Amino acid sequence: MFPVTEGDVMVLLNARPRPVRIDHARTAIVVVDMQNAFVSAGGMFDLAGIDISGAAPAIEANRRLLGVARENGVPVVYLQMSYKPDLSDAGDPSSPNYQKELGMVLMRERPELRGRLLIDDSWDWRIVDALKPRQGDKVIRKSRYSGFCNTELEAYLHGRKIRHLLFTGVATNICVDATARDAYSREFWPILVRMR
Repeated sequence: MFPVTEGDVMVLLNARPRPVRIDHARTAIVVVDMQNAFVSAGGMFDLAGIDISGAAPAIEANRRLLGVARENGVPVVYLQMSYKPDLSDAGDPSSPNYQKELGMVLMRERPELRGRLLIDDSWDWRIVDALKPRQGDKVIRKSRYSGFCNTELEAYLHGRKIRHLLFTGVATNICVDATARDAYSREFWPILVRMR
């Protein structure tokens, strides 16, 4: 879809299982769900009893990664899990999202949490302060695990001629994985960044 052309600056990443060549001008960092819900005390994961002890090192590693990306002109795209206050985008009771997504389940099981988990403009919904988007970053709201599901992500990436996606975030086995797999099926190169 986006062939290598003369003038592209190719960089060799020491990726697994094999190194991969990327053009940083056609690369974006995709930050998935670095929200209070998933990484902060009092957020959805914490309220559900999920261990968030690894959140602080992940936030710091992401802060460093985003600094390097911005210094080198690599676009930063944030994916932000979110629902409208009336939950009209959460799916009806027949939807797997309605039945299985943690925020939906917790808000049904614990009435005191209704309207607080992943709801637009709530504290839980906000991207953590240490990783707050900056001018020029793109924030894309999503209401499903994959950032490609009913969002503008694909059109945005095509419009910028992005081909390589460096993924970072939390809940790697859920939303990062779902988005990376969908990226692959849409002919992007998904690359999961290993944080140290």
